[in-house]
This record gives sequence, C-alpha cells and structure tokens, in this order.
Amino acid sequence: MKTFQGRTVSPGNVCAEALVSHGGLNTLASFQKALQFGDKKATCGDQNNPDLYGKQMAGKALCLPQTIGSTTGGLVLYCACAMHRQPACMLFSQPIDSLAGAGAVLADVWLEDVSMPVIDSLGDEFLDYVKDGMKITVTPEGTVTVE
Repeated sequence: MKTFQGRTVSPGNVCAEALVSHGGLNTLASFQKALQFGDKKATCGDQNNPDLYGKQMAGKALCLPQTIGSTTGGLVLYCACAMHRQPACMLFSQPIDSLAGAGAVLADVWLEDVSMPVIDSLGDEFLDYVKDGMKITVTPEGTVTVE
C-alpha cells in the first residue's frame, strides 16, 4: 500500500478499481461511444490509446498523466457526468489542463447528483506504481491511497 498527495481540483470521497493509461487521454475519442451511442459502460473508443482501448471507464479510478486532443475535452467530461457515464474519479500524475479542469469543476458545481473527484499533480511515481485493478481510495484533501 502506498499513499500519494496531490492537488484537489474537484473534491470527494471515493473507492474504486484503478484503470491506468500511460499516455494522454483523448476525451472525445475515448468517450464518443458513451455520449453518442448509449454505451453506459463508457468503453474507451480511442484506438490510439492501447492502455485503455476497449476497456470500461465508467466507475473506474482513471489514472493518467494528462488529457490530450480536442478543445471539447471539458464539455465531454461534463456530459459524461451528466449522463452518469463518468469515471469514479480522475487522477492525474501531471497538472490538469484548463479544459479538463473546467469540465470537472462545472460538473461538480452544476450537477447535484453526480460525483467525480479529480486530483492532479500526483507525480510520475504515482503512474509508475499504480496498476489496473488495484484498489484506489481518494479523500477530499487530495490524498490517494493505492493498495
């Protein structure tokens, strides 16, 4: 078991199974099936991300370095939350970009029945340590425990 301290972007308590990407998450390509075609499991549709492609993202602790791609990234995250197809939490090894941060914060503020804690700046050691299937616990203060 190991604990990491990051910066809270969107607070919350959650315990979920880890899903790890060592490459950037293209939010539009990854969530397109969930948003347009009714995939409630939010199966990753980004063929350029071998770590996540074809895996269920909804309800998982999504561990990643950063998001990449379209300027729609924040809206995609907000819509995934509004449709209840979001990850249990998003955990960034690097500082979050402004678009993804905006989507997470707007979902936290505007959606009453949705929670998607987001913690960033967890460091490269975090992504080196965490593996798919590990148990992740997140606190509102930005503490992430991996077991």
